[in-house]
Amino acid sequence: MSSVAIPHPVTSSGSASNLASLEAGSPSRRKRSVLVLLTGGTMAMKNNEAGALEPVAGYLAARMRAMPEIRDAKMPAYDVVEYSPLLDSADMGPSDWSQIAGDIAAKHDEYDGFVVILGTDTMAYCASALSFMLENLAKPVVLTGSMIPFAQAYSDARRNLVMSLIFAGGLFPDNARRRRPTPPEVCIFFHDRLVRGCR
Repeated sequence: MSSVAIPHPVTSSGSASNLASLEAGSPSRRKRSVLVLLTGGTMAMKNNEAGALEPVAGYLAARMRAMPEIRDAKMPAYDVVEYSPLLDSADMGPSDWSQIAGDIAAKHDEYDGFVVILGTDTMAYCASALSFMLENLAKPVVLTGSMIPFAQAYSDARRNLVMSLIFAGGLFPDNARRRRPTPPEVCIFFHDRLVRGCR
């Protein structure tokens, strides 16, 4: 896989501002690690002064640092790389998908899996494209987003993010007695379903 330079993470499970730093779930004790690529989409939006939703740099990273469920010791450690500018997925195309593929390729051997957060308008197209671009992929790549932003009282963002981290970390729950590895391929997690990126 080719190598390209990508931005430094804006936050991680090992961040000094992460409440997990002194807990049993400290990232240094976790066995799996996931790179989160935040490209934009509803999950990273909040209301501006006019009441309209807009992407806000650093907002999702701050929310993740405060989430008790991803500080659990069973969750994978994570780094978040935030693209600049954050894009509406309706404005994304092949060149953007190529950048995502290159960024995953550059870090392929450093993480156990990858989560790509983006908008829903072109998520299926992106997943299909990545399935062909990422040759010799040996790690799970999970695309996700949300219909409602974290800023709302009720949102699908939290569950979609948590479950995507679990799947990207290499295991997905089947039942209490048996666990199967997540397939090393491009998938989409949305509305409690994990589907293949290209069928």
